[in-house]
Amino acid sequence: MTICLKSLAPLTVSALLWGCIPAVYAQTVTLKFSHFIGSNHNFHKGVAEYWCHAIEKDSGGKLKCQIYPALQLGGTPAMLPDQVKNGVADVAWTSPSFATGRFPRTEALELPFSLPPSSLAGTRAMWEYTQKFGMEDYKDFKVLALFSGSNVVISTAKKPVLSAQDLKGLKLRSPSRYASLFLSGLGGTPVNMPVAAVTEGISKGVIDGAMAPWEVLPAVKIDEVTKYHMEGQANQPGFTQTPFAVLMNKAKYEGLTPELKAVIDKHSGLSLSEVAAKVWDDGSEAAKKKLTAQGNKILTIKDEDYNAMKPAGAAVEADWIKQANAKGLDGAKLAAEVHALGKKYQPK
Repeated sequence: MTICLKSLAPLTVSALLWGCIPAVYAQTVTLKFSHFIGSNHNFHKGVAEYWCHAIEKDSGGKLKCQIYPALQLGGTPAMLPDQVKNGVADVAWTSPSFATGRFPRTEALELPFSLPPSSLAGTRAMWEYTQKFGMEDYKDFKVLALFSGSNVVISTAKKPVLSAQDLKGLKLRSPSRYASLFLSGLGGTPVNMPVAAVTEGISKGVIDGAMAPWEVLPAVKIDEVTKYHMEGQANQPGFTQTPFAVLMNKAKYEGLTPELKAVIDKHSGLSLSEVAAKVWDDGSEAAKKKLTAQGNKILTIKDEDYNAMKPAGAAVEADWIKQANAKGLDGAKLAAEVHALGKKYQPK
């Protein structure tokens, strides 16, 4: 597309000389970037602002962002994919886990005891899996990043959890359907609620604690209403983990000039996923140091107690395989691939 200036008055000397100016030199594209947590969160600063600055710099100012944290464009976390698809937002950070059944292949990444506990190792496994088996889930989007929210930690207010037996009867916030099934299998009671509501829920006694990654605890002040935090060992697959995705409106991306598409491509994919993962892992380490300094108790599960939880995880996996098969997928193959990739990227 070009903008012709010959018919415009008054004509400048440069317009007379050049006649027509390519539209790429005249336009600025502002992307509406939405996410579900506050602007104080590590993702907002370390990923959203980082990415927006990078594409603006490399496009010479032709790509810009307007970031809308904490669902300022309305809706719920589960609605973010549809907001991107329908153009309410151009880009959004969300989790496929928030919209149960919407991303069936991606659900395999939530299976218990399958992926490494750190975000970076889990992200590399998730990215490889998605490129091989999961892209059909995202046919309506441009996938900018897909990364692991790292292994969940079991945080409680009044009593420590050291074994499967200790979970019986506890009401814990669960981040996803398959985490809920896992917790139910261990005798706990999962409660689904937005992460921003967890602190109030614990302080009022509605729930006893939460299943959430280290990184999230200080961001929403869960660490201020809990005292005990039980994690797995660094060389073990995590209890369960949450995949996160940064999605872009497909039509918005395809409508960009080749030059601006190249800028988006340069700053997306595995590279952006790893940036997000490193931000997440740094946030987790900072959270653990903060919690230790304020006197919270960090507990590591023993091998015998970890192994005692595995049958509950196996039951969740068997149930997921049946559901995946009913949707025309090869559930057993997808589950096996997740485990194989988890082993590939598991730190020794």
